[in-house]
Amino acid sequence: MKNRILWGLAGLLAGALIATSAQAKDLNGAGGTAIYPVLAKWADAYHTQTSVAVNYQAIGSGGGIKQIQAKTVDFANSDKPLQPDELTKMGVVQFPAVIISITPVVNLPGIKPGELVLDGPALADIYLGKIAYWDNAAIKKLNPHVKLPHMGISVVHRSDGSGTTFNFTNYLGKVSPEWQQKVGADVSVEWPVGVGGKGNAGVASNVQQVKGSIGYVEYAYVMENHLIYTRMVNKAGKVLAPTMDSFQAAAANADFSKVQDFYLILTDQPGEKSWPITAATYMLMRKDYPTEQNQPVLKFLDWCLKNGQDQARALDYVPLPNTVVQQIETSWTHDFKGADGKPIWTASLQK
Repeated sequence: MKNRILWGLAGLLAGALIATSAQAKDLNGAGGTAIYPVLAKWADAYHTQTSVAVNYQAIGSGGGIKQIQAKTVDFANSDKPLQPDELTKMGVVQFPAVIISITPVVNLPGIKPGELVLDGPALADIYLGKIAYWDNAAIKKLNPHVKLPHMGISVVHRSDGSGTTFNFTNYLGKVSPEWQQKVGADVSVEWPVGVGGKGNAGVASNVQQVKGSIGYVEYAYVMENHLIYTRMVNKAGKVLAPTMDSFQAAAANADFSKVQDFYLILTDQPGEKSWPITAATYMLMRKDYPTEQNQPVLKFLDWCLKNGQDQARALDYVPLPNTVVQQIETSWTHDFKGADGKPIWTASLQK
């Protein structure tokens, strides 16, 4: 993880210099931290093959949205999809890049990965501050054979504008009317309890350091940091571990052909095998950038969608099916036009 953090810091420095750099071919992006582990792999492989550097600032979805709106980056990323009217107002288009999965993680003495079970209502009550100790009756009922200590629960959440937070709080709102009424869902919310960590990495670090803590991170951070994940009770009432099978089961419900601008929220999906906190993560690009700025970004993202599948699977992201990739690239021919009004993305560029 340290190497990835250093890579991210290098990206920040490169991003600051890119405006004055003579290397016009380099790409500058910013946004969500959930996609960062696989995007780092993609950027490294793409640079090896093409010599094009992709500098990405993992600053959270909220920061990415602000930067693409301010025209300070070539592309952005957000785990929170923007509504069609927001996109129109900003002059931005969005399309999915990969499916992510969000997992509760704990630091509880004597508890092994996957040993503890939580459901949506209990998780919401923990983040509402209504469940303050690990041996609370609601948690004991879900874990009759687990020895739970009488230890206070230290809640960890994101401190930055976060699409991971948006999907996590969206899920809590679906399973807890009280959460929906009192807190709601957004990239930043008024947390009833807890301390904040910056990015998925910050939440992971806080949970590792504080005994009795609970947090939520994209599953790649669970793997990289060897965190203690919980199992979850899904919408169908089944207890599931976070696995590629359960992520794919939830992702199978994603039908982007029936929505406008790829706007789709995948939390709390039906199905006995569906992981309950799943989401698409989106790339954001401006329609008003010149061809010479947008075309290299499209070439990079085309490479990611078609050649980055193995790296995504290795980190337990769910790659998009070929039908969705085709739908995305068809949208590019409509959304991105040159000064002459002709599409800047053509069949010749896809080879």
